[in-house]
Amino acid sequence: MAVIQKHVKNYSPDVVCHKENHPSEKIGLAGCQKKWPEHNVSWSRPVARIWTVVLLLGTCLLYCARVAMPICAVSMAEQFGWSKRESGMVLGSFFWGYCFTQVLGGYVSDRVGGEKVLLLSAAAWGSMTAFTPVLAHFCSQPIFSMTLARFLMGLLQGVHYPSLASLCSQKVVESERGFLMSTVGSGSYLGTLVIGGAGSLMLDLYGWESVFYVSGLLSVLWAYCMWKYLLKGEGPIITLEALGSGGPQSKLTKRHWLRLFKQPAVCAVIITHLCTASTFFTLLSWLPTFFKDTFPDAKGWVFNVIPWLVAIPSSLFSGCLSDHLISQGSDTASVRKLMQFFSMGVSSVFTLLLCGNTTFPWAVAFVSATMGFTTFSHSGVSVNVQDLAPSCAGALFGKFKNNDFKLWVLMVYFSGYLIEATSSWASVFGLITTVNLLGLCTFLAFGEARRVDIDFSKVRHHNIHI
Repeated sequence: MAVIQKHVKNYSPDVVCHKENHPSEKIGLAGCQKKWPEHNVSWSRPVARIWTVVLLLGTCLLYCARVAMPICAVSMAEQFGWSKRESGMVLGSFFWGYCFTQVLGGYVSDRVGGEKVLLLSAAAWGSMTAFTPVLAHFCSQPIFSMTLARFLMGLLQGVHYPSLASLCSQKVVESERGFLMSTVGSGSYLGTLVIGGAGSLMLDLYGWESVFYVSGLLSVLWAYCMWKYLLKGEGPIITLEALGSGGPQSKLTKRHWLRLFKQPAVCAVIITHLCTASTFFTLLSWLPTFFKDTFPDAKGWVFNVIPWLVAIPSSLFSGCLSDHLISQGSDTASVRKLMQFFSMGVSSVFTLLLCGNTTFPWAVAFVSATMGFTTFSHSGVSVNVQDLAPSCAGALFGKFKNNDFKLWVLMVYFSGYLIEATSSWASVFGLITTVNLLGLCTFLAFGEARRVDIDFSKVRHHNIHI
């Protein structure tokens, strides 16, 4: 009996072929013989480790530039005569810009490569950061120039994490994604610590302008080094032709997106990611106020530093643990669920312990444990999107981040309402625990790790048996 395999140059729109270099990603399609462009070849382990360090530094500098304005806001308000409302307008404008480019960043990264988007955006937001003092001093209305500058910063930095997700799905094998994403994710905590310590010192010694100059120029230097030594000086030019002729793995039409969002596993990731992000940022926003209200005589640096010192090694450990379990043959979906159980389940136990009467050392310990276990999501739901849809991981992750912002704002405002209405922090911690458990139960029930961005029913038509 002969088998005629029909090789079609123009694939059906419901077929998305994506070739990987490791067994876990093989889809067993005889008709998918096409070689993709070079940017879809997975990194070797030594190269992946170099990129992990580089991306860690990039994320660290991203947060240094992002947190520069909050650190300098008080000094700038005194110099320019801003009210609390005006300071809040400047600080809040960043997030409105941030939510607009999430999907776009992932969409472009899926087509031209995440490294190009990361490089161009870092050069842009680094330059904007270094140029901020100039805008403040030479504009007749600093409040407007700073609001616009922060909005543009949000636009430029909004592509960072979707580009990382896209780059990781294209370049990193499944058994090493947890370590890369958790390590790079710890850069946000490291950056917050660095700019909190060094930035405060520069602010006192050299003025607020120095914080922007140093963080901005270091970011530009990082982008230059990545272009020079990792991309070998290749021009990071993104053309309309490149956007239109991206690999077949990136050509997802509206019908594909609708089919993708009908998958229970994708819906589970969306809900869980929403819950994880909103509870984390709610804690991040209100914990300083909680400590000030509950322990007014406590030193601020203790509760502003110790939780992040715990979060960094915790994030690294979760990545190493998840990759080790997968490399030893554990089911990928089970590992992702285990990491998310620690992130949302175990952390909620320590969040609830804050509801009772406790001393300041124990409160710091509970908060540190909460933040530490929360970082396990970097090896859980955050990387699960790359398991489900590596062909469009950047765009899909961007959609998650865009929705996260909306729910985060809602939860922060609602938490403030609960505090005023009940005069009790227990209501806020109870709300956070409830949302966490909702997301965790959803992920445990419907979460998977198999690819869902391929319609296998359509692929069968390419093999004709006689």
